[in-house]
Amino acid sequence: MIGAIQRLGNRSVGIVEELGRMTVFVAGVARTLAMPPYRLRRIVDEVYDVGALSLAIICLSGLTVGAVLGLQGYYNLARFGADGSLGAVVGLVLVRELGPVLTALLVTGRAGSAMAAEIASMVTTEQLDGLRMMSVDPIDYVVSPKALAMGIAMPLLNALFIVFAFVGGYLVGVSYLGLDGGQYWTSLEEAITVADDIAGSLLKSLVFGALIAVIATYRGTTSEPTASGVSAATTGTVVTGSVVILVFDYVITALWGV
Repeated sequence: MIGAIQRLGNRSVGIVEELGRMTVFVAGVARTLAMPPYRLRRIVDEVYDVGALSLAIICLSGLTVGAVLGLQGYYNLARFGADGSLGAVVGLVLVRELGPVLTALLVTGRAGSAMAAEIASMVTTEQLDGLRMMSVDPIDYVVSPKALAMGIAMPLLNALFIVFAFVGGYLVGVSYLGLDGGQYWTSLEEAITVADDIAGSLLKSLVFGALIAVIATYRGTTSEPTASGVSAATTGTVVTGSVVILVFDYVITALWGV
């Protein structure tokens, strides 16, 4: 019994220490982002890596998710004679919930894991130590541009995912199932509001982008300088990021109803 209590205490202390180190890390990233020099070339390159290289999976996934929503929504709404509200259902589900969450999960698996693996590889090959020897802060030169790029790219990818999902729902509902196209777009337009739905989707995508950036860069910089450390950092980023996204999605929805 005493041993179990000791293990629980040691684990609790370890969690608190890890949260403290992460808080110091986040404070360092925020400090470097707020102070010059602003490495615009690095930021543009990282936005390309995070955003442009994720376009294919985001667009294809959005199209297929919208098609599935259109198919399932039409059949379920038709049972109650409300198939004309298909556009509203697809729009609300995508903008308020599925769009930001699925985009964040996809970006975590593609860009977040790559970000953690790249930084962990730099730890393994002692590139970060080399930067420190040249009086270059790795947080400023490596981590901050990646974190800022994630924050910039996430809302854009979220919007692109939602647009392609709208098109997927339209193709299935109108072209395949015969719903009136004007009715689809009209119900969608009337159901979505900027203040509640679009602003909430933007808020979620910004929060998710910040969470992914912090988790990926922190896992990378604190990884063990071995091949297994790179693997653990990559896997930990995907697993931790996915769980944190779902938890914060519930928290944001419960607090602000978006």
